[in-house]
Amino acid sequence: MTSELVDRARALLRTAPVVDGHNDLPWAMRAQAGYDLDAIDLTADQSGRLHTDFDRLRSGGVGAQFWSVYVRSDFAGDHAVSATLEQVDFVREMTARHPEVFRLALTADEMEAARAEGRIASLMGAEGGHSIDCSLATLRALHQLGVRYMTLTHNDNVPWADSATDKPEHGGLTAFGEEVVREMNRVGMLVDLSHVSPDTMRDALRVSEAPVVFSHSSARAVCDHPRNVPDDVLAQLPANGGLAMATFVPKFILPAAIEWTLAADANMSAHGFHPLETTPEAMAVQHAYEAAHPRPVATAATVADHLDHMREVAGVDHVGIGGDFDGTAFTPAGLDDVSGYPNLIAELLGRGWSEADLSKLTWHNAVRVLRDAETVAARLQTERRPSIATIEALDGPRS
Repeated sequence: MTSELVDRARALLRTAPVVDGHNDLPWAMRAQAGYDLDAIDLTADQSGRLHTDFDRLRSGGVGAQFWSVYVRSDFAGDHAVSATLEQVDFVREMTARHPEVFRLALTADEMEAARAEGRIASLMGAEGGHSIDCSLATLRALHQLGVRYMTLTHNDNVPWADSATDKPEHGGLTAFGEEVVREMNRVGMLVDLSHVSPDTMRDALRVSEAPVVFSHSSARAVCDHPRNVPDDVLAQLPANGGLAMATFVPKFILPAAIEWTLAADANMSAHGFHPLETTPEAMAVQHAYEAAHPRPVATAATVADHLDHMREVAGVDHVGIGGDFDGTAFTPAGLDDVSGYPNLIAELLGRGWSEADLSKLTWHNAVRVLRDAETVAARLQTERRPSIATIEALDGPRS
């Protein structure tokens, strides 16, 4: 890509900044600093330690960030709930401590207000239904605290939904899982279908009255990984109004990276680390493995291949960006951290994407989806009361 294209990309992002669907900085701060914003100063350059700091967010043209308030899927019950609350607390504290950078955004209008003020809209998404411990009241409490999407599963099944990377148990959503989707619609929390099985995707699309999102998933037709979205599901997004936000994780976008990552994950486990861990100690193990076994490298063009395909199948009104920074050990060349978005936009400009279409990709589609979910919620709240259903009542006793 040329410097002229990068300059054009930066100019575009000044008017239509990036809404990124997924960033794992909260978990990285938990793992590396116990959430201590004095121990890791995000107003300073944290290159080499994190993918994210405030200056690089601005350099990358980020206008809104869904922070993942993720907890690992081996957390269960009250432990999962309390850890999720700690993640939420961190995001709210970071946002409150730095009003010169962030504005907490709970609505589409507040996203637009943040952009008008030159601040980054700070939103939250819970990654995995284990975060609510099969409790619709807990779901509502997370919404009241500001969580605006929930990914129905993470890497493991939950008692009411199948994950993309676990052995199917339910054939998609159970009856209680469908009730979770309905209650998310009623409160105005976006249903996030990243990480879920194709059957769970299809069930959620059948049940949901509001647009769904894929906060960080790419096209399965381009890279056959179970974390990606099949074409028949992408084709349903126009009728639903939903949004698929392409991720940057190499093993999800570059076929050659799949086997390499499986071997690297096994090496991490052999050294006593969780494969998703990105502490400096864990990354030293990763880099040593990479030095001995050269890694297939994705690029901004790799991500653009997915976006081209997703636009072709779902339409330009239904695509977005969800990088998964600070949630992955490795990133594509040119998209090394949150400052890299202009390189992706420049790549797409070079492929003939219009500035109007790119503005939808970066900003307008995500704002529209949240606003549409708010409209659906306002209607549903006049039609039904908060659900008090239990998983035992709908699915039977749990073993």
